[in-house]
Amino acid sequence: MKFLSTPIERQRSFTPKHCPWPECDEHLRHTSGYRFRRHGTFATSRRRSIPRFVCLSCGRTFSRQTFSVTYYRKRPELIEPIAAGLVAGSAFRQLARSLRCAPTTVGRISALLGRHATLFNANVAARLRGRLSEPVVLDHFETFEARQDYPFGVATAVGAESWFVYALDPAPHRGNRQTSARRNRKLRLAPRREHHGQYVGSVQRVLDSISPMLPAGEPLELLSDGHPHYRLAIRRHPLKQSVRHSAIRNPPSTSRTPAQIRRAAQRNEAMFSVDLLHKIFRHSMAHHRRETIAFSRRINAAMERFALVATWRNFVKRHTERRKCDSTPAMHLKLTDQPWDWRRVLARRLFYFRQKVPAPWAELYRREWSTPLWPHNSLHLLSRNF
Repeated sequence: MKFLSTPIERQRSFTPKHCPWPECDEHLRHTSGYRFRRHGTFATSRRRSIPRFVCLSCGRTFSRQTFSVTYYRKRPELIEPIAAGLVAGSAFRQLARSLRCAPTTVGRISALLGRHATLFNANVAARLRGRLSEPVVLDHFETFEARQDYPFGVATAVGAESWFVYALDPAPHRGNRQTSARRNRKLRLAPRREHHGQYVGSVQRVLDSISPMLPAGEPLELLSDGHPHYRLAIRRHPLKQSVRHSAIRNPPSTSRTPAQIRRAAQRNEAMFSVDLLHKIFRHSMAHHRRETIAFSRRINAAMERFALVATWRNFVKRHTERRKCDSTPAMHLKLTDQPWDWRRVLARRLFYFRQKVPAPWAELYRREWSTPLWPHNSLHLLSRNF
């Protein structure tokens, strides 16, 4: 996978490959031959000389900094430590205390990192077209949005052999069965929200994301637990004939017989890759621990951090940390030949209109999934950081 190993800010000889402004016709250029002219330099507060350019197509000016993830950031030195802290189990206020900044600063940089990870994962998915050659394990990670009246699951499609996270998809739902009093209170007090197809719609969107990765004519080997909505989603999907679904039911938690213990061991072995990812979510994300009361306030922000953790899991984190191991899931798929660090993941800025972002991530990127509990749900409309 071709990706910059040196950040944009540290490159001495930089040549723009396209215009950074979405309104320009040259913004979507993916071939060589972009016409520009140098337009002097400017100095930063750290006495660095930044070259400037002018686009010969639209006439607008830009600089080398426009192609950097730290573009329009007042404290660019905080991006890498905040990215490392978010996947290490630190909360916003903990990071703010240790980095000597405001919690709102951490929140804004977290949103920036989530949007970058969203575009990064879309770029990786495009490079995996026709290269999926392993079974995929699918399960939903259960958590809450704002409070326990708003549960949602996150569909996680993980490679059974590589442990690579192929797809994530949110599934807001109504929750488990409750008593009549609890249900009546929920309907009376909690504003209703859009469920976007719940589990069925989530699984179908995951299949839409994974199907382009399959080689021509090859079926999809899909493993999951005995959730009834999974079979329904596959039965309603247009590509149901190319999906080989194996459902392994979760054994009962009480009064296990030797046969049930064996089936439980078989289930744990088959679902190990996705179970391990869910444990990493619980361990590495402060707002998803089972004992916490600090749920994500909005599903958009939660999915941004899920995308960030998926990027970290695929390219930065090793397969195991108990013994010496230098391989990552991305190395197993031959996307890269060495583990990455956050500097390489954040080496250059990714532009939304130059990526093919699958549904529903385009809406999540713009923060269009609203939480009815809050009167104001701000959208992502920053023209200089889109």
